[in-house]
Amino acid sequence: MAAPNKNEAPEITAIRRADGESRTLAASLPRLVLEARRIAANVIHGLHGRRRAGTGENFWQYRRFVSGEPAARVDWRRSARDDHLYVREQEWEASHTVWIWPDRSPSMAFASRDAKESKLERGLIVAFALAELLVAGGERVGVPGLMNPTASTNVIDKMAQAMLHDDTTRESLPPSFVPSSLAEIVVLSDFWSPMPAIRNMLAGLSSSGAHGTLIQVVDPAEETFPFSGRVEFVEPEGGEMITAGRAESWMNDYVARVALHRDEIRAETNKLDWLFSTHTTSRSAAELLLFLHGGMMVNKGGMRSTVKAGRSA
Repeated sequence: MAAPNKNEAPEITAIRRADGESRTLAASLPRLVLEARRIAANVIHGLHGRRRAGTGENFWQYRRFVSGEPAARVDWRRSARDDHLYVREQEWEASHTVWIWPDRSPSMAFASRDAKESKLERGLIVAFALAELLVAGGERVGVPGLMNPTASTNVIDKMAQAMLHDDTTRESLPPSFVPSSLAEIVVLSDFWSPMPAIRNMLAGLSSSGAHGTLIQVVDPAEETFPFSGRVEFVEPEGGEMITAGRAESWMNDYVARVALHRDEIRAETNKLDWLFSTHTTSRSAAELLLFLHGGMMVNKGGMRSTVKAGRSA
């Protein structure tokens, strides 16, 4: 949904919003990168990489010896300390890939008067910061159709440069690709796309068994519909206009349709054991970052459904 600008003609408003994404990104990128690094630095303390047992050179933990295992696996020095046998486990060093898709379509450039930043800026800040956290934890991060997975310490710079040099059409949803079964996908979008498009996206991304998280990033005005009187609304990606004679009379229907749309998205993600949550730009970016990182830290078993049932980020 796009809010009106009463100081501009509708055609000019539509054009400005259509190309606003690229101008906003180019003008705001240095600040976004700095803000992402600041947030990542604030939350990285106390967080650890998602370490797993496996082949590697770094010690992870001792665990009890299980009957039937080769005796050569016993760590006799540790076992000599008490009456139990222990195995020395190494940390799994085969880094796993997380694909992050920040929606950069024109509708994300919207920001109401009460918003501190646009949906686009919030999505990019969180995407950059999450990438930095994941790389610091030993993961690889990629952007579908834009950047191959990397574990580079300057991952934010790579993402930002890839976006700045991207001359393709800004789509709301990630391009079709088949991630590995061990991969995770994070999609940050306003998800105002039609449900058939969202279903097709989910079907493609989950076909290999990969897990994912959908975060609907919305402006406060898109939650509360604070409009009244005669208002002209402009669709930022197509330029279509619709006029409300008494906008306040639309509020109940609008709120009901938004709730239904979210229920439909949640029903689809529940089928796949994916996560779905909403995030309003009036809330803290760090709060969303912690939610995403915490959701990835849990095991892929029953604990995942516990996070799914939690409150929105």
